[in-house]
Amino acid sequence: MPKKDDPRVGVAVIIERDGKVLLIKRKRVHGAGSWAVPGGHLEYGETPEQCAIRETHEEVGISIKGVRFAAITNDIFIENHRHYLTIWMHAASSQGEPFIAAPDEVEEVGWFGWQALPAPLFMSLQNLLDGKGYPGSTRFFERRKHGRKDPNAI
Repeated sequence: MPKKDDPRVGVAVIIERDGKVLLIKRKRVHGAGSWAVPGGHLEYGETPEQCAIRETHEEVGISIKGVRFAAITNDIFIENHRHYLTIWMHAASSQGEPFIAAPDEVEEVGWFGWQALPAPLFMSLQNLLDGKGYPGSTRFFERRKHGRKDPNAI
């Protein structure tokens, strides 16, 4: 049985549309008041792709397709004594308009340009943007910082 402070696995999904990224403002959950992408805990027997699809639908009510791996971050929340290995996924497309589908967990939903992200950002997202991730994160975000998009390169 896992101990309280054992690392956990989270899955976060980057959903882009028209050069903007979908963010949620977290509510009554770990990191409340900060902005993050949809995501949550990987469940037993679930793939990261399945988790990304499920969590996106549960939190913002939209369907996503073309989900693939983007990066991994090692996120240690010292103040809460929590440790997450976050698997970052990227969705190639989404259907529907996002809305608050989980009012106990989500306070706001919105599309934001990479150069105009709201504050404060959830630490895992900030780590990814700061290039602290493992394979993929630096290349992915360097392209976006400079306004370059290559749909075939994460």
